[in-house]
Amino acid sequence: MATKEDILEQIVEEYLVHKGYFVQHNIKFLPRKDHPDFVLNQDSNHSDIDVIGYHPLMEGDRKVVAVSCKSWQSGFNPAAEIRAIEGDKVRRGRKAWQAFRELTSPKWSEGFVGAVREATGVERFTHVTAVAKLVGSRQAWEDYQPFRAALAGNPATIITFREMVTEIQGKLTTTLASTEVGRMLQMFLAADMKVKPD
Repeated sequence: MATKEDILEQIVEEYLVHKGYFVQHNIKFLPRKDHPDFVLNQDSNHSDIDVIGYHPLMEGDRKVVAVSCKSWQSGFNPAAEIRAIEGDKVRRGRKAWQAFRELTSPKWSEGFVGAVREATGVERFTHVTAVAKLVGSRQAWEDYQPFRAALAGNPATIITFREMVTEIQGKLTTTLASTEVGRMLQMFLAADMKVKPD
């Protein structure tokens, strides 16, 4: 059976829907072509926001969440990623900053913030990095001021696969879930295979 999105994206969607968000996938964005730093052969391929969630009843910077999924099997180490970005290191076959261009490159940051505003009509949002596994503390990432500056003052946070699945499982009932991911998690529960919180 084929799935249309990465499994982490599907878990993010399920998690957000359980929290009352409306969800959209793969929102494309680019730097402005008239941006002074725009380089045609480097900046013409779209990047995308993996998942945007919009909560109609919430206010503040959690009304909209813009999620970037990093399903790296070795885990996500915030302090190491920041050191690699600051040191202009190569990680996973490319410059470290390129995996986080919306947080590290002003022309891409502007395009990202504009795409969130265009998709939701909202200026305030939270940038969420969804990860398979957290290695170390999330504090370095969430307190890193250059990210907040890149996001026009909006916060950045991290959420793990385990945290999302644990919360989803806590809200599931025996009524047949409406999504494939929800049904799969119900099957795990029925088989006594519940994910334990950290």
